[in-house]
Amino acid sequence: MSLNTTLRRALPSSRSAYLLALLLGLGLVASPVATPEAHAAVSLGTVSSAARVAAAQVGVPYRYGGTSPSTGFDCSGLTLYAYGRAGKRLPRTAQQQYAASTRISARSARPGDLVFFHNGGTVYHVAVYAGSGWIWHAPKPGKRVAKVRLWTTAVTYGRVR
Repeated sequence: MSLNTTLRRALPSSRSAYLLALLLGLGLVASPVATPEAHAAVSLGTVSSAARVAAAQVGVPYRYGGTSPSTGFDCSGLTLYAYGRAGKRLPRTAQQQYAASTRISARSARPGDLVFFHNGGTVYHVAVYAGSGWIWHAPKPGKRVAKVRLWTTAVTYGRVR
């Protein structure tokens, strides 16, 4: 006998539908990345290549809207460029890149995955994970692309699909 049939017999229909939805929702919250495909979204070669490209940009100046080492990078321009050179197309902004990636745990993050900084539901910064708690990022005007230690745990990790 299915769970749905058991619930329908035990509860009035509106309550069983509510309880079933609640149970399914809890399952998604408890395991948001439940499929192996989410962890293998792009090849390890692509992710590694993106990480190498990002690392090679250290010292390039920050430029708002920048997407090139010759003119400078903003945060999402750096990730766009790194993945583009690795053969994978990303959307332009940090928020769009967040929407186009699959959430992964900090433990599953590997060099080349994306690290998203957010305030509530708004993503305001993105970086390329370098491994062991370090990132490559284009921080802000007046600064240059750098490898820095993550300064907060309030980030979300994403794997490019």
